[in-house]
Amino acid sequence: MNMTFRWYGRDNDTVSLEQIRQIPNVKGIVWALHKKQVGEVWTKNEICEEVEYIQSYGFHTEVVESVNVHESIKLGDENRGYYIENYKKTIRNLSEFNVKVICYNFMPVFDWIRTDLFHPLPDGSTALFYEKANLDSLGPDELVASFASASSKMTLAGWEPEKLATTKELFEAYKEMDEETLWDNLRYFLLEILPVCEECGIKMAIHPDDPPWSLFGLPRIMTGGESWKKLLSISDSPANGITFCTGSMGANPKNDMVSLAKNYAKFCPFSHLRNVKIFDNGDFIETSHYTADGSIDLAGVVKELAEQDYEGYVRPDHGRHIWDEACRPGYGLYDRALGIMYLNGLWDAYLTSRKENVQ
Repeated sequence: MNMTFRWYGRDNDTVSLEQIRQIPNVKGIVWALHKKQVGEVWTKNEICEEVEYIQSYGFHTEVVESVNVHESIKLGDENRGYYIENYKKTIRNLSEFNVKVICYNFMPVFDWIRTDLFHPLPDGSTALFYEKANLDSLGPDELVASFASASSKMTLAGWEPEKLATTKELFEAYKEMDEETLWDNLRYFLLEILPVCEECGIKMAIHPDDPPWSLFGLPRIMTGGESWKKLLSISDSPANGITFCTGSMGANPKNDMVSLAKNYAKFCPFSHLRNVKIFDNGDFIETSHYTADGSIDLAGVVKELAEQDYEGYVRPDHGRHIWDEACRPGYGLYDRALGIMYLNGLWDAYLTSRKENVQ
């Protein structure tokens, strides 16, 4: 298990690399060029500047999250060829700096969706919250307005200003899109880029839809084990992989994350480990990583990964906002650091037990 920590850069994060390197066992920084607009080529000079800065603190920079996919590629429109070629150039440029994994998603228009970014928990902390009835009553314009307000001081990944400004046009473009057409466009994209990834020694790791069901009539296709099976059927390339995200996929209680880890961990070069509490009415809220606090058997997931000698990259995912920390929603220092220590403890215990049983 190669522990990492997501970081948004020198000018766009409340957490510093100096603070992150004080968390035991963090080996790498999951990074991106967050100022680049979707579809632009990441130049070697830009990559070099960021990589050298991160590595100066002793971290590796082998995982990028994310090189976002332009909507023209998801739509399969007449401009997709141009943006796919740009994507290939970025892959080649990243490979020159020893990047091994690129996390990406294929969600139309919206990235992750919540109705409250700072919902109170019983212990006095706050966390990202999804309220089904509230979302059902919201129109997409109202949702965009709420995220635009939250993004006014610090960008929210997947909700960049350029995307927020074009949602009406995108809804119109997607109005005839169904799941099979979106699958066709994903297939086209992968068959174009996977040979380049193999040439460069980079693995693509698709992130589950968050939450893993369709919203506002937009198709979503990374929603459960069957979708992962279908993804892998597109190509048996070793570069065709999955980001194993317990919180995103696990928000649907039908998705047994321990079972999915057992069947798919070998196809997952990257894992996001976090917990959510799911309610009977369809709501869910993010909790601490501690297994008993949520609905996901996170201890069981880590046990399964340990039994498989999982060597992929792992990071704690969204944390609560605790001890009065002012931070990007879900991405503070304190609770993610606690999450890492919990994951470290589970891993050490299960790995030790496994070795003793083998002996």
